[in-house]
Amino acid sequence: MTINFQAEVEKRKDDLLADLTAILSIKSEREDDKISPEHPFGPGPVRALEHFLAMAERDGYPTTNVDNYAGHFEFGEGDEVLGIFGHLDVVPAGSGWDTDPYTPVIKDGRLYARGSSDDKGPTMACYYGLKIIKELGLPTSKKVRFIVGTDEESGWADMDYYFEHVGLPLPDFGFSPDAEFPIINGEKGNITAYLHYAGNNGGAVTLLSFQGGLRENMVPESATAELTGLDLARAQAALADFLSAHPEVRGEVAGDDRLTITIHGKSAHGSTPEEGVNGATYLAKFLTQFDLAGAAKDYITIIADKLHQDFLAVNLGVAHSDERMGDLSMNAGVFSFEADQADNTIALNFRYPKGTDPETIKAQLEQLAAVEKVTLSDHGHVPHYTPLEDPLVQTLLSVYEKQTGLKGHEMVIGGGTFGRLLKRGVAYGAMFPDSINTMHQANEFMALDDIFRSAAIYAEAIYELIK
Repeated sequence: MTINFQAEVEKRKDDLLADLTAILSIKSEREDDKISPEHPFGPGPVRALEHFLAMAERDGYPTTNVDNYAGHFEFGEGDEVLGIFGHLDVVPAGSGWDTDPYTPVIKDGRLYARGSSDDKGPTMACYYGLKIIKELGLPTSKKVRFIVGTDEESGWADMDYYFEHVGLPLPDFGFSPDAEFPIINGEKGNITAYLHYAGNNGGAVTLLSFQGGLRENMVPESATAELTGLDLARAQAALADFLSAHPEVRGEVAGDDRLTITIHGKSAHGSTPEEGVNGATYLAKFLTQFDLAGAAKDYITIIADKLHQDFLAVNLGVAHSDERMGDLSMNAGVFSFEADQADNTIALNFRYPKGTDPETIKAQLEQLAAVEKVTLSDHGHVPHYTPLEDPLVQTLLSVYEKQTGLKGHEMVIGGGTFGRLLKRGVAYGAMFPDSINTMHQANEFMALDDIFRSAAIYAEAIYELIK
């Protein structure tokens, strides 16, 4: 049976865009101040989950909502189960958008909205890929369980709860449409380490506050410091000189006796910190010229001297590389210093290959001067790899090659996807080699052509896996 999956997607383009636009309009950021038993990560992720499951019911699938943490629908029959994992939560929109991040806009062949590329756009492309198989009545021999989570961006508590309470075994194999083509069959480990500092000050200039970053897995787009003991005119002149020497950032200073200084950079995904411009480390670099002392000086100095532009963590002494998985990377993601607090922190998110581990990273960080203590995040992931020879990997690469005419190859990334939830699990699309990566950035978009061609690839790939 020969099926033109691109033609089938073409017939459903308007419906796909309508469903995608509707779910992109839901602000599904995690909001810890609005968590309740009914809203485990805030009301937005729940609204997105309920909307997605209602859409699946509309299309004739039986659905399951596991206490608003995650949900799934199923298709087909068979002893083996293909798992497809998407997520409906998004990172905070942040600043710097040209349009409302939750009012989807199509401009120059691109669909702009928070979540368009990570991960609502790819999830909906995959959803329509399966929908084509269902509507064509193609013969299948395996079951599909399409699972969507609501906390992928913040710690995966959604999947922990889901698998504990869903009452079903893990799927036998599967993929997540939450990364890149041709395939991601290896993912580095992921852990966040927290450097702790006291809040005491000294010197002629007093650091009252230093804040930057929205999430550990995002490069801080901006950071703000509040200080006393610094003349406004002197600060303005110094900032002008700094910005002239560093045109990649912009900034401003305001106030009188209490000055507020802000540096703006560019956000990026925490797995690729070199693609961003870390507003917090630049701000610390600027502040080192002033007379700080005590823990405040220690806090600023380590950011400026050890963290700034050191994405491989060489200055921290934890750099490591593996022949297959590549280099360890480090994102300095969240900064919180208040002069009246006893415990101030710097959150460092590490993506590490085989050959090192969180305890080794922690032990090395504890050797840093002036750090009071180092702690690790409760959640983390060890390195994951599904062999290139696995039939799952071979099938997905074959479909990619057939539809694109490009040579498939394996890839290892620092990002973490739900593909690693399964021993035989990978990430598959939806970003193409020629795509522009705007994940976790302002003005996030997914090209319409990428949405449609990925939907066709997903349709054929799913069919090849379950026929």
